[in-house]
Amino acid sequence: MDDWGIREMSETHAAGSMTDELGRRRFLGALGALGMGSLWTPAHRLLAAHAPAGCPAPPDFPVGINVFLQAFTNWTGEIAIDQVWTCQPSSADDVVVLANWAREQGYHLRARGFMHNWSPLVVTPETTCSTPVVLLDFTNALTSKEIVSNTPPAVRVGAGTSLDDLLQFLEEAGLGVTSCPAPGDLSIGGVLAIGGHGTGIPAAGESRSIGQTFGSMSNRVLSMTIVAWDPELGAYALRTLDRTDPDLQALLVSLGRTLIVDVTLQVEANENLRCESYMSISADELFAPAGSSGRTFDSFLDESGRVEAIWYPFTQNPWLKVWTVTPSKPFWSREVDSPYNYPFSDNLPDDAVNLINQILDGAPGLTPTFGGLMWTITNLGLTFDGAWDMWGKSKNLLHYIKPTTLRTSANGYAILTSRSNIQTVLNQFATKYASLMNTYSDQSLYPINGPVEIRVTGLDTSTEVDLPLSTESGLSAITPRPDHPEWDVAVWLDLLTVPQTPGSGAFYSELEAWLFDVFGETPTSSMRVEWSKGWGYTEAGAWSNTDVIELNVPQSLRAGRPPESNWDTAVERLSEFDPANLFSNDFLSVLMPQTSPSECRADFNGDGSVGGDDLATMLSHWASNNPISDIDGDGNVGGADLASLLSTWGKCLP
Repeated sequence: MDDWGIREMSETHAAGSMTDELGRRRFLGALGALGMGSLWTPAHRLLAAHAPAGCPAPPDFPVGINVFLQAFTNWTGEIAIDQVWTCQPSSADDVVVLANWAREQGYHLRARGFMHNWSPLVVTPETTCSTPVVLLDFTNALTSKEIVSNTPPAVRVGAGTSLDDLLQFLEEAGLGVTSCPAPGDLSIGGVLAIGGHGTGIPAAGESRSIGQTFGSMSNRVLSMTIVAWDPELGAYALRTLDRTDPDLQALLVSLGRTLIVDVTLQVEANENLRCESYMSISADELFAPAGSSGRTFDSFLDESGRVEAIWYPFTQNPWLKVWTVTPSKPFWSREVDSPYNYPFSDNLPDDAVNLINQILDGAPGLTPTFGGLMWTITNLGLTFDGAWDMWGKSKNLLHYIKPTTLRTSANGYAILTSRSNIQTVLNQFATKYASLMNTYSDQSLYPINGPVEIRVTGLDTSTEVDLPLSTESGLSAITPRPDHPEWDVAVWLDLLTVPQTPGSGAFYSELEAWLFDVFGETPTSSMRVEWSKGWGYTEAGAWSNTDVIELNVPQSLRAGRPPESNWDTAVERLSEFDPANLFSNDFLSVLMPQTSPSECRADFNGDGSVGGDDLATMLSHWASNNPISDIDGDGNVGGADLASLLSTWGKCLP
């Protein structure tokens, strides 16, 4: 490679090899147990009557809804809670009952899907069975699916429905999507909460079809039913908002700060896709400076629009995947009639497991060998599985990540820029990435042992919503910038490594600082974090950098956005939907603090004034840590909170 490329390395550093069965079990445990079946959920349940000491059952839990202790483990296993109170509501009405119960009892409620997430948006690592929180597993009953319109095509779907099941349902109706997240074990509610996306922009000359969007799945929302505070009822109730309602801008991507019950999505006529893989193009050529000849990333975008690069560490040639809308099967393509067509990536062979074990057990110098092995496994797998060139219905080519794949940590960022600037962004990033990897390896440091993943999408623009006067998201990582109409695409960058790899926090922190500096707010770009991935890094790891959490992230969604649809407005709307802060956790409370006006903070019943009922509520919570009455947030309802309430007695100011 030329002098900006990562040096290929074959040398390794001597270290003890621990490849026995115990080491392998340790490795598998760290990755959240490879080999699980699809749509895995924790197996054991412990009913309240059998709860162990130290795990107090939620008091006066609604009759008819079973609550039980169950484990929670996120995608990487880095958030792993042995026992957390969980229930499975059987209807939207149950969810309303639970919300009003939680308000009375001072509990939080968190929606839980299939736990395919990295960030602490559902629960934080500090959560225990004694934390006043109940997880609501929507995947058991809130799974309805119904075609509600043919022109334009639209489907109403329950929030607990898996993406796998939705796309299968659509395919049977002749409908689908041409861009979506690669895993199928995602709940629709979870996908919308974080603005889940695939890859794809219009190819040269391609026109948008009815129902199509090149943004995130959240941009498909036509209406949404949530549980929200109703001031007239003085209680939480169901509320349905359509895409023309300005209040919906806070809900299209809400980070779990609301409970979605069901949603209506615009979809499109199903398309046949061709997916071609390439492993013969060097990173030098693929990420060459803008204007270079040859097989650049930009050239594939022009030809097909849908491109993904997976670049294993210390290898020369990325794995490039290119999807092209292709109505008829090409002669050389293999037709596929089901998804997940890369079995070589679904389960690691023993050689790869052994290498990762040794890396984690003190031989990081084996990282270049591991990167080379993964490249070889991919190359051979594409050949043996006939996967170099495949063709079929959209979902069969778009879904390719199973729960049994290698579970890695990942950072994630979206760089908003113009179509003409994509190649420059990629060239700058690839140059910096390669330089950092070489600098660290020169010091015998190998904090990154997974690939770089690169995708490009459009933005969540209202012009791609088939409903006039539609609002745009206030919190989507790819909501447009009206002050920069030329920024019409997002370059997504993810960098993966096995959890607990030594030094990864420092590497991620250094790279993140550079990304914000180079792309964060410039004449040609802006950068936002990918909500579901890692960000806000210090040497201690993700979500530990208070400047990023409290300054960079909010500002990235204020800059250039209209006041009625920016970070502050969205956070304020979410607080209005949930004034009791039920649908939150400690991390979200820092990221998105309640914005209720101070003069109304003690209006607990939402009737527009602070009075006797509110005082009675506070006294019922006296000397507890109930978040409703703990006005000053010191963890105790006491004299300071009472003084605050009395100082605002009477009608709330407008």
